[in-house]
Amino acid sequence: MKSSTIAITLFALFLLSSFMSHLSSATADFVVDTDGEAMQNGGTYYILPVFRGKGGGIERVTTGNESCPLTVVQSRVEIEIGLPIRIASPLRIANIYEGLILNLTFTNGPSCSPTPSKWTIVKGLPEGLAIKLPGYNNILSGWFKIEKASLNYKLVFCIRASDTCRDVGISIDDVGIRRLVLVTNNDPLIVRFKKGA
Repeated sequence: MKSSTIAITLFALFLLSSFMSHLSSATADFVVDTDGEAMQNGGTYYILPVFRGKGGGIERVTTGNESCPLTVVQSRVEIEIGLPIRIASPLRIANIYEGLILNLTFTNGPSCSPTPSKWTIVKGLPEGLAIKLPGYNNILSGWFKIEKASLNYKLVFCIRASDTCRDVGISIDDVGIRRLVLVTNNDPLIVRFKKGA
């Protein structure tokens, strides 16, 4: 009789802790796309800058010694919407809300790169902590999030080992490529999300 009481108590504590851990998500706001609709978990979106005159959507290019387009960048052409990106949480929920742990993946990765073409953070590069596709060994473990930035949004990356988060911003190189990197200068790339096909 005692073992069944202990089992029931442990099960009740488990249910309570599960409920409490998701309580914060119940109060967070949903991230909305350019149509004003809540973003779908696992949906495809174009990530676009809010401010005009600072480049277009997000895409990938070949930089440095890469033989494959592994570098995630902002298009230099303002009218380009970039490539479609799947935005997904490992949690089984319908919509994306602010602060949710996310994976960002180009829906059509380059044929020369391992699939899926999930965004990663690579350390030890001249431009700093850069967003790249798989193909580098010096990867920083962590996850992306979408956070509110005034009336719009910004992407952040939370480093697992240090439990700190840094904004995703832009580093412009010598030839004008607008690389996505983690920034410390309080100058994030302010974005909006346009639903893809």
